[in-house]
Amino acid sequence: MGRCSLLLLLLASLTPGAASPVSPSLRAPSSLPWSTSFRSRPTITPKYSIRYIQQKGFMWDIAEEMKAMLVFAEHRYYGESLPFGADSFSDSRHLNFLTTEQALADFAKLIKYLKRTIPGARNQPVIALGGSYGGMLAAWFRMKYPHLVVGALASSAPIWQFNDLVPCDVFMKIVTTDFSQSGPNCSESIRRSWDAINRLAKKGPGLRWLSEALHLCTPLTKLQDVQHLKDWIAETWVNLAMVDYPYESNFLQPLPAWPVKVVCQYFKYSNVPDTLMLRNIFQALNVYYNYSGQAKCLNVSETATSSLGVQGWSYQACTEMVMPTCSDGVDDMFEPHSWNMKEYSDDCFKQWGVRPRPSWIPTMYGGKNISSHTNIIFSNGELDPWSGGGVTKDITDTLLAIVIPNGAHHLDLRASNALDPVSVQLTRSLEVKYMKQWVTDFYVRLRKLN
Repeated sequence: MGRCSLLLLLLASLTPGAASPVSPSLRAPSSLPWSTSFRSRPTITPKYSIRYIQQKGFMWDIAEEMKAMLVFAEHRYYGESLPFGADSFSDSRHLNFLTTEQALADFAKLIKYLKRTIPGARNQPVIALGGSYGGMLAAWFRMKYPHLVVGALASSAPIWQFNDLVPCDVFMKIVTTDFSQSGPNCSESIRRSWDAINRLAKKGPGLRWLSEALHLCTPLTKLQDVQHLKDWIAETWVNLAMVDYPYESNFLQPLPAWPVKVVCQYFKYSNVPDTLMLRNIFQALNVYYNYSGQAKCLNVSETATSSLGVQGWSYQACTEMVMPTCSDGVDDMFEPHSWNMKEYSDDCFKQWGVRPRPSWIPTMYGGKNISSHTNIIFSNGELDPWSGGGVTKDITDTLLAIVIPNGAHHLDLRASNALDPVSVQLTRSLEVKYMKQWVTDFYVRLRKLN
């Protein structure tokens, strides 16, 4: 690649814990291994073969174009960066160092180290990039350390999903809109499905029938299990909206192209008997949990095959990353569920021995009062539920918002694909244009100083 003219600092692209309004212990995907194998016969049998190719993502493309060095910075308490080894998650005393503030300080120290030790890097600009939680970190890093990075690309970064900065119901409304647009009766069928589950659960051998009809790995044994089942199903619909990509993907699970449209094929009719509704629910869940045809049952303890740092995120959600969601069952397709801060706090204390600080992130990073900052691109896909807590309108001429029609969660940071909508292709071109301008401005200032 030759001499590097730019450092691209890739911050952890972690996905915020699943947003169903349930207790923190249920909000993040499980890290348990998926080892079961299940072969039911879905109504639509996908015909495909699995092959592997070497593929570069968006960051590699722009790194080559801009003669940049890519640096992936692992967040403390995630991956192998465990400050206390196996004891890192043993209690809150060992977790006191898991904060966004200290993670950003790690990145700052890393940049200084790289500039000091890599030949030719000392007087080169740095740009921070990230998606989801990583996008939030990228934006906050530019705000807190503007002398270390010339700009930031914050993709699918819900930096306003805190306190009352946005309505708590906007998240579930976006999920509902995605399903509504993917099938004429899809969202209405799902809205009615909750009552169908409730009625079936209360009938005679209802729990056994629900367990068998949904092919659950662990049978339901008491009525309280039904609420956990519904939370898990709701989280599945949320995740499908989040990863509604235009091509096959395996970010959370192996999935077909436009998975929400595939799921909605099983919800064409909303007025159906409860037993048929349940079979339709199973076929829809099967798209998400068994597209590969390898599972023999559905595990209500997990919603993702890959480990996304469940322990670290669960703790952060119980301290500073408090991101309220709610639903009313009228303007969305979910059961009514209000945001209950006391219940949330009690669950956190039970799990981690800590109480959340819901106002800390807006206090620390400014909430919506960020117009004094510069050179941040906020990109959001219209299909992504997290866009409701993101910046979707320009704040100034250097705090820029890009909204991507037909775009799901940080689609612009994914590898280029022939099936990408034109909207994301244009978004990437625009992002590169702005980043090149930041680099040019950096060198102009550097020459003036010399």
